[in-house]
Amino acid sequence: MNLRRVLPLLALFATLASAQTYTVTDLGTLGGNSTIADAINGAGQVTGSSNLNTSTSHAFLYSGGKITDIGSLGGSSALGLGINSIGQVVGYSTQADGSYRGFLYSNGTMSALPTLAGNYGTAYGINNSGQIIGNSQTASGIPAGVLIQNGSVTDLGNLGGVDGTYANGINNLGQIVGLSYNRQGNFLAFLWQNGSMSSIGTLGGQWSQAYGINDSGQITGAAYLKGNTGPHVFLFSNGKMTDLDRRGGAVQSWGSAINSSGVIAGRMQVKGGPFVNYHAMVVMNGKMQDLNKLIPANSGWVLDEANGINDAGQIVGYGEFQGNTRGFLLTPQ
Repeated sequence: MNLRRVLPLLALFATLASAQTYTVTDLGTLGGNSTIADAINGAGQVTGSSNLNTSTSHAFLYSGGKITDIGSLGGSSALGLGINSIGQVVGYSTQADGSYRGFLYSNGTMSALPTLAGNYGTAYGINNSGQIIGNSQTASGIPAGVLIQNGSVTDLGNLGGVDGTYANGINNLGQIVGLSYNRQGNFLAFLWQNGSMSSIGTLGGQWSQAYGINDSGQITGAAYLKGNTGPHVFLFSNGKMTDLDRRGGAVQSWGSAINSSGVIAGRMQVKGGPFVNYHAMVVMNGKMQDLNKLIPANSGWVLDEANGINDAGQIVGYGEFQGNTRGFLLTPQ
């Protein structure tokens, strides 16, 4: 055996197998001391919410290294929760009368989205075709998952229960995921496509919830194990739900977003002293990792939750930095 050839190959394999690491960028604020990042598009544009002062917070658009206030619908609070490839932002905002509505921010203008009934609604995601998903109250006051397109609102239906449906994610094919209650009163992750909703199951327990879906139809979220322990982050692909939390027991984890490579961003429960804490995490190649272990040790950050990921592997969320809650952008290096 020629060791001069084998040893360099072993070194190369060790390098390829090493964990992905990230640089951390503080997204800044809109004048206050707190920011939360919720979603990112392929161009690295980010949306979320940031406070202007102790009583007012607005949605923002972060682009080209700059954070910009995109306002509210007249109330004191607004959150950006979804963003598509052309920088259109959706979320929800309070209005001057204290009610809240989903909004679309496009071409520099924020406008209220229609509802099924009443004056309460939210928006959580928007795809590249401009289809928007979120929630709206029905005339009877029950929360319904909705699809908004071309000014019309479609009720997505339910899984047979009377406690409501929540739409959380949409891909560019118009497939929608979220959670809905069944006749037994249990909430289950669903996939809505071609006008029909179906449950994608659980990991053995009675409950599950879906938050993200990519254009291959892969879904992530959290599902409970037998005995309703958990929840654990899952990957649903090709009709099968797989538990990605390999640590066992009842340790909790959630998948929030998934990119085209199947990389998942979310959060995981960690134990610290007498308290239960949560850290931002990533699942790559089937392995769940604490993102705090993948950033520089002297960064000063504690990453609490990862909410979005793009196809370049950039991750956004929020954590604690210099004593304040701040939105972060992680960039692979």
